[in-house]
Amino acid sequence: MKHISYILTFLMGLSTVCSQNNFEYWQQHVDYTMDVKIDVNTFNYDGTQKLIYTNNSPDELKRVFYHLYYNAFQPGSEMDVRSTTIADADSRVGDRISKLQKEDYGYLNVSSLTQNKDPLKYTLVGTVLEVELNTPIKSGESTVFEMDFEGQIPPVIRRAGKNSAEGVALSMAQWYPKMAEYDFEGWHADPYIGREFHGVWGNFDVKLTLDKNYTVGGTGYLQNPNEIGHGYGTKKTTNDSDLLTWHFIAPNVHDFTWAADPDYVHDTLQVPDGPLLHFLYKKSLKRKYKRHWKKLQKPTSEIIQFYSKNVGSYPYKQYSVIQGGDGGMEYGMCTLITGERSFESLVGVTAHEIGHKWFQFLMASNESKHPWLDEGFAEYTCTLIENTILGVQTKEPMKRNFDRYFKLASSGKEQPMSTHADRFAYNLSYSISTYNKGALMLAQLRYIIGEDNFWNTLKKYYNDWAFKHPTPNDFIRCAEKTSGLELEWFLTDWTQTTNTIDYSVKSAVSEGSQTSITLERLGLMPMPVEVEVLMLDGVTKSYYIPLQMMRGERPLRENEILLNDWAWAYPEYRFSIDVNLSQIKSITVDVSKETADINKENNLLKIL
Repeated sequence: MKHISYILTFLMGLSTVCSQNNFEYWQQHVDYTMDVKIDVNTFNYDGTQKLIYTNNSPDELKRVFYHLYYNAFQPGSEMDVRSTTIADADSRVGDRISKLQKEDYGYLNVSSLTQNKDPLKYTLVGTVLEVELNTPIKSGESTVFEMDFEGQIPPVIRRAGKNSAEGVALSMAQWYPKMAEYDFEGWHADPYIGREFHGVWGNFDVKLTLDKNYTVGGTGYLQNPNEIGHGYGTKKTTNDSDLLTWHFIAPNVHDFTWAADPDYVHDTLQVPDGPLLHFLYKKSLKRKYKRHWKKLQKPTSEIIQFYSKNVGSYPYKQYSVIQGGDGGMEYGMCTLITGERSFESLVGVTAHEIGHKWFQFLMASNESKHPWLDEGFAEYTCTLIENTILGVQTKEPMKRNFDRYFKLASSGKEQPMSTHADRFAYNLSYSISTYNKGALMLAQLRYIIGEDNFWNTLKKYYNDWAFKHPTPNDFIRCAEKTSGLELEWFLTDWTQTTNTIDYSVKSAVSEGSQTSITLERLGLMPMPVEVEVLMLDGVTKSYYIPLQMMRGERPLRENEILLNDWAWAYPEYRFSIDVNLSQIKSITVDVSKETADINKENNLLKIL
C-alpha cells in the first residue's frame, strides 16, 4: 500500500507545480485496457484496446495521434532510408530493413477505431496514425477510444522483435498503438527513425495470451501468479489448454514492455526496503554467462539502493532485468539487455539502464528533444556506481567521457546538445553529445555548485518532478534553488552551443614581495576558475575565482581563498598574492581536471 499512497501523493501535487512556460503545470492522462493474443509460431498478434484519455490541458483537442512503431521495420520506411543514407549507420540496423522479406516485416494495423462508440476517420502515415475526432475533447474532459489492432513482429533489428541474436523469442517493446504526448509545446507525434521515446503518464491493464511454455517478464504486477506459475507463484490450477493468459496491472507508468521465451530461468531477489527483483535469462547460455547473471543479482540490489539513497526512493514494488533486445534499453519497471557479456559489462549496462528508472522513467523528460537529459545523467551516475560497486576506484572516473567529448569538439562535426535526436548528422555525434557530453554536464555542474549542492539538486529534481515531464530548464532551476546561484548561462552555453572551455595561466610577474598572476579566457564558454600555486617547499595555496554571472559562489573548500569574481567579457584576469615569484614552482588552473577545459597544455605555468 505504501507504493500506491506514494504515487497518489505525487498525483495530488501536480496542480501545485509551475512549469517551464510559467503557467500552472499540467499533463495528460491515459488509462489503457488491452487484451492481446500472440501466436508464437507465426509471430503475429491481434488485440483490442480501450483507452480512456483525459485532457488536462487548457486546450480543446480536435485530433489525436497514435504511434505505430513497428511500421518502421519495412523497406522504404524513414528508419530504413535514414539508416542507408547516414554516413555512419548503426551496425545493428545498417541495410537490414531494406532486405526484409514480407513475412518478416514489422507492422501495426488498426482495423477499427471509435470515440465514445462512434467510428472515427484516421490516416496511417508511416509510424503515426492521424486521427480526426468527431467530437473535440474539451479541457478537463475525458473520452473513450476503442480499437481493434493486429501486428506482426519483425526480427530484432533495433531494440524489439523476434528471435534475437542470442535466441530470445520475443522482445516486445513499443509493440502496441501508443497515444502520442500532448504538452505545453503541442503534440509530439515524431516518426520513429530509431532514436528515443516520449509517452503519456497513465495506468495499464494488460492481458497477454500465448503458449503456456513461455515465461513472461516485463512492466507491471502479475495479477494471477498462482494460475501462471513460472516462478511467480505456486501453480494451483489445472489448465488443459496450450495457452496461458498473463494479466498485468501497471499503475502510473508511461510505457508497457514485455519479453517472453520458453527457455527463461527466473530468479528473484528482494531489495532491502525496496522492490522485488526478477532476473530472466536463458538456460542455454554458456556456463560462464549464467554465472555472470547469478553474480549480477547482488550488485543490482546495491544499484537500486544507491539511486534510492542519492536521488529518491524507487516507488514501484518490482523491477525486472531481462535478457532480450539488441543491447540495453530502459522501460517501465524493467530493462532488456543482451546477456552474453563479461561480468563488468553486464553490471555496467544494468547500472546505466537502472539509472533510467529515475532519469527518464520517473523524471520523464522528452528523450527525442532532450536525449542528454536522461542518457547523460544515467551515464554519469552509472560511471560513479561502477567505480564503487565494481571496486575500480579510478582517480579519474570521467576520463572516457572527457576523451570522447574532446575528440568530438575538435572534429568539426559537433552539433549542440539541444539538437533533436533524429537530426544529428552523424550517429557518432549523437552518441558522444548525448551520452558523454551529457554526463559531463553533471560533472561540470558538480564543479560549479559544489558537492553537497549537487547531490541535493538531484534529490530536489526527484522530489519536484517525479511522475511528471521535466525539461532542461526545470532541472537547472532545481540547481539554482539548491545552490543559490544563477545558472542559466551554463545551461545555454553547454547544451545550446558548441562553445568550449579554455582557460590558461598567461603569466606571473614579480612585484617586489608580491607576484602578479594573469589568467586568460581563450574559449567562449564561461566558468568559475580554481587556481593552485605550488611553492618550492611543497606548500600549496588554493584560490577560487567565481564567475560574475553566477551572482555568488559555491562553498569554499578548506584553506581555499576567495578572490573577486571574473566578468566574462574580460578576456584576462589579474590578481596578486603575497608571495615572491622566486618562491613559486608552478601555477595551475583546473589542477583537479574536473572541468572540460579543451586545452590542458596551457593550464600549467612552470616558474622554476
